[in-house]
Amino acid sequence: SYGAALRQIMPTVEHRSHKGLNNRAENSHLPLRKRERIMQRFRSPGALQRFTSVFSAVRNLFVPPRSRHSAIAVHLHRIRAIAHWRAVTGTAA
Repeated sequence: SYGAALRQIMPTVEHRSHKGLNNRAENSHLPLRKRERIMQRFRSPGALQRFTSVFSAVRNLFVPPRSRHSAIAVHLHRIRAIAHWRAVTGTAA
């Protein structure tokens, strides 16, 4: 069972999982599970890698840095990003 396995693997760690308490054993698996869930959408790890290599560059252009900016600053950032994208791709508005 889960409790027996937990005691055998991590005997010194207190397992507290009720009422949203921080649980080191469970939280250590979260990034891995998130990665697995994302990979399920793709046919192969290579397809995922090809997509993320292009997507991350495009996302970095359009998404403003994570800090507190006014709505106007975010709007201006996106307008500049769209203008840059159109200049690079050769498309006209």
